[in-house]
Amino acid sequence: MQMTALFDVPPAENSTVEWDVALPVDEKPWSIGLIVGASGSGKTTVARELFGDRIVDRHEWPGDRSILDAFPKSMGIKDITGALTAVGFGSAPNWMRPFHVLSNGEQFRVTVARALAEAGKELVVIDEFTSVIDRAVAKVASHSVQKAVRRNGGQLVAVACHYDIIEWLQPDWVFEPHTNSFEWRCLRRRPQLDIEVRSASKEIWPLFSKYHYLSANLHTAAKCVAAFYQDRPIAFSSVRYFPHPHAKDIMMGHRLVVLPDFQGLGLGGILDDWLGQWLWERGWRYHNVVAHPAMIASYSRSPRWRMQTSGIRTTGGKRGIASMKKHQAQFSAQRNSVTFAYTAPAGSESKPRLKKALEL
Repeated sequence: MQMTALFDVPPAENSTVEWDVALPVDEKPWSIGLIVGASGSGKTTVARELFGDRIVDRHEWPGDRSILDAFPKSMGIKDITGALTAVGFGSAPNWMRPFHVLSNGEQFRVTVARALAEAGKELVVIDEFTSVIDRAVAKVASHSVQKAVRRNGGQLVAVACHYDIIEWLQPDWVFEPHTNSFEWRCLRRRPQLDIEVRSASKEIWPLFSKYHYLSANLHTAAKCVAAFYQDRPIAFSSVRYFPHPHAKDIMMGHRLVVLPDFQGLGLGGILDDWLGQWLWERGWRYHNVVAHPAMIASYSRSPRWRMQTSGIRTTGGKRGIASMKKHQAQFSAQRNSVTFAYTAPAGSESKPRLKKALEL
């Protein structure tokens, strides 16, 4: 009574908001749905009424163990890392960390990956979808998540208060509670992301080093490039001269990293394709040795990369390297690596072989 007098609000015993909702989601097959509207518009109320038992509640995460330990026990390590990579979280060093030390963007992707893994092909409903992460990151994450859901053949309903993710999430239907409007949509191409690639100083490497899946070290002779989005560095690549006993025109890929917030768009492959073509046009051959399963799969699918060798790297056996240091041999013997060579598209012309150091 004091509040109604103070703010001139008509007194009432009950405050009621009602929705008369009809969502014809059974009319046709779909993969992604979106319930969107401003805060207080009834999104969560409607979602709980329609999909209550499918809404993902807060997960329990071990505080002293890695996020890998929280996934279903039935999943093997390849299944878990595959699920994380599918939603755009491919930074292996960060997989070994507890959930509470991850960034908001990383926590969001891990939460979605676990929810999709536990649900299998069943419907998953995620409330406050991308609400707590940077909007640029939210768009990229939405794109990665929708690809993972469609690839797995599951279903996802996102409940969100931001409209900027629609073109990236590509929902098959959209419902707005505040207008009680429902719309079927067709799958469209995601918006273009304008990226600038330019040479970079080695001083930029610390921004990326902790996300590299093998080593944080950068060779002193490495030549570096970076991809920038709105003048913000988001991907890094470097090459170095390969001292072959006969061929004098080979550059080797050295480090390739995409920041976790921008993983899932294929930026690593785009940057490496650009670098391979740039080198080719200047008379250099470009080779890459990769061990990350997702990177091996990506290069294998690309018409611009030709597999040369594959196997375990050891000092005395298959693909042996006599000069390999002991600690390198011990580490490399535990993983499979594949060497790829860049192949320029038909019609590309390379210049005469260079006789001087590469200038980026």
